[in-house]
Amino acid sequence: MILYKDSLPSGKHWSMKMRRGTSLRLIDKTGGANVGVLFYNPDNLLERYNAPDTLKCQHTFKLTKGHCLYSDMGRIFCAITDDSFGWHDTVCGNSNAAMVTQKWGKRDYQNHRNHWKQNGFDAFLVEGAKYGLNKQDLAANLNVFTKVEPDNEGHLRYAEQQSTAGDFIELRFEMDTLVLFHTCPHPLSSSTEYPQFEVEYQILTSAPIAEDDLCKNSCPENQRGYENNRLYHLGL
Repeated sequence: MILYKDSLPSGKHWSMKMRRGTSLRLIDKTGGANVGVLFYNPDNLLERYNAPDTLKCQHTFKLTKGHCLYSDMGRIFCAITDDSFGWHDTVCGNSNAAMVTQKWGKRDYQNHRNHWKQNGFDAFLVEGAKYGLNKQDLAANLNVFTKVEPDNEGHLRYAEQQSTAGDFIELRFEMDTLVLFHTCPHPLSSSTEYPQFEVEYQILTSAPIAEDDLCKNSCPENQRGYENNRLYHLGL
């Protein structure tokens, strides 16, 4: 059941507290989207998304259906329960003002209003400030709908095949989580113009976690992560 939905054009940012037992579905409405995302524990903002632990404990370079997103305290913020795209980047980080200016020219809100060119780093700072977070609180972020792959020399490159209109990902939240997200370009974007796209987000009621749940049972580490969550919610 959809509890709420809205959409964001490119170059914007938003945040919300997702409750345990709800899911967030992100939909690329137009194709070629990028959504930068960060996660925090709203009851202890020192606990935040940990990209290295998320990747190494699940023995993966990319994120897709069946994977969990971990905090730096070994707990699971959310699990990817559905995904049509199949490859989401969590190693390349964020665009910043210098990158955006170099690639697409300088535009600011004072002179260009809604046609300015926002960057991911500043977008996270604006949203984080609403909760008392600042730049030292930013971590390596997830980039939804962006595929980045290594070439034969080991350099990371922006893949030619990116998301298309209608692609989606669904995150089931296993603990209350503060979510910051933006729709600014990926730092490796190959677009000749500042990317234009639209992303819809939906908040839904999650189905109960079954004994044979894919995310929980995809690897022993995830089973331990769910046990850490269980203990956390018991107050231990």
